Amino acid sequence: MESSSMLVFSFASVAPYLLSLIALLVFLEQISYLKRKRLIPGPPFVFPFIGNAVPLIRNPTKFWDLQSSLARSSDLGISANYIVGKFIVFIRSTDLSHKIFANVRPDAFHLVGHPFGKKLFGEHNLIYTMGQQHKDIRRRIAPNFTPRALAAYTSLQQVIILKHLMAWEALASKVSPTPISLRLLCREMNLDTSQTVFVGPYLSQEARERFNRDYNLFNVGLMKLPFDLPGFAFREARLAVDRLIKTLAGCTDESKATMEAGEEPRCLIDFWMQETLREIAAATDSGEPLPPHSGNAEIGGHLFDFLFAAQDASTSSLLWAVTLLDSHPEVLAKVREEVAGIWSPESDTLITAEQLREMKYTEAVAREVVRIRAPATMVPHIAGEDFQLTESYTIPKGTIVFPSVFESSFQGFPDPERFEPERFMEHRQEDRLYKKNFLAFGAGAHQCVGQRYAINHLVLFIAMFTSLLDFKRHRTDGCDDIAYVPTICPKDDCKVYLSRRCARYPSFS
Repeated sequence: MESSSMLVFSFASVAPYLLSLIALLVFLEQISYLKRKRLIPGPPFVFPFIGNAVPLIRNPTKFWDLQSSLARSSDLGISANYIVGKFIVFIRSTDLSHKIFANVRPDAFHLVGHPFGKKLFGEHNLIYTMGQQHKDIRRRIAPNFTPRALAAYTSLQQVIILKHLMAWEALASKVSPTPISLRLLCREMNLDTSQTVFVGPYLSQEARERFNRDYNLFNVGLMKLPFDLPGFAFREARLAVDRLIKTLAGCTDESKATMEAGEEPRCLIDFWMQETLREIAAATDSGEPLPPHSGNAEIGGHLFDFLFAAQDASTSSLLWAVTLLDSHPEVLAKVREEVAGIWSPESDTLITAEQLREMKYTEAVAREVVRIRAPATMVPHIAGEDFQLTESYTIPKGTIVFPSVFESSFQGFPDPERFEPERFMEHRQEDRLYKKNFLAFGAGAHQCVGQRYAINHLVLFIAMFTSLLDFKRHRTDGCDDIAYVPTICPKDDCKVYLSRRCARYPSFS
């Protein structure tokens, strides 16, 4: 009893000091926030220590809509907030977004891809490199996206798309008249596609299943509080990324052996390793050190970067393509007419690279989908130093800056809220006239290196989905509202009714 009383007394004696210390820390935190925010729009006060992290996690759509609204209220087109000890600046202005993209360098902005991305992706990921190092890596990646390589990928993409569309139709017939949700189905199809295109023959079925589980852990962790502690989703995501990169490094090693044996490239890593091995051989013959960025683990990390970039962004675009085609039947009719004049499912032949280039209107639809619903709505950067953004505002060092490519898509373009693929056709050329506002693939040195691959995938999906299947959205109030998962998708996960449209499915040999 006596020791308990002493403990209570001891705590009671220090409690006022602890409370005073906490109050002081809270006061200093608020002062620091207000000093950084200055006169730009943002909450006048923030919750101690975690800021507005809880509203962001609970309802990201509402959170970012508020930031956009605050930015609109400012002549500068920016707004501020505070999340888990980090001051953030949201940028709506296209010109200021370009200023961020153009100043990715050690003494200005560091691209991070996610507010706490370095913990997830690792320090040496492609997105964190700058200057000559970044140029060298992009040069080594270039063989992956030549016309020859892209043509090889289109064949793989079509085989995977067909397999999944047939499975979707079979599922829809089983549950009819209940609609099916496409979000997870599209995600599974894209993961299958990415694995097949990037490292296809080097992943066993068992490895694919482990890969899928780990990627799901990673995806969940992206949207959780960044607590790197046992039992938290963020920790599980970080450990999953380590395992995924290790798996991809193993695929790289196998690809090197295959290319050394003189076999033809069958997937992206083969095209990459074919050129890498030439450089390694040249360095060995001349007695030079091995070329940089040629190690298995480093390449595995870059492959994961590709996977992350291709996976969820592509899923978002496929879902919005279905949603927008359903709500614009005149566009759907034009797509079906164009595709039917170029390719028929009954031909049992794959869509060739030449035929794909002929689908001008379908590609315009794909680009308009990406414009009006830019899948990765923001591209987070961290200010490495104080940076004078405008004459009246300097972004403090350590600030997480969010240039909004989504907001830019609705600036400059005539009638920007209207879904109008013709704006990307040759007679209007709005993609050239308003090029600075079309930022879905980024800008500057870190512009997406795989954007042609991404557009090809979306065009192939639209062509095959509309030719092989009849579909109708299950429409409810708010079903097309935007949800973050972490890229954007329809709030109802795109529920549809599906049935077969073609006389028979193609048989690709």
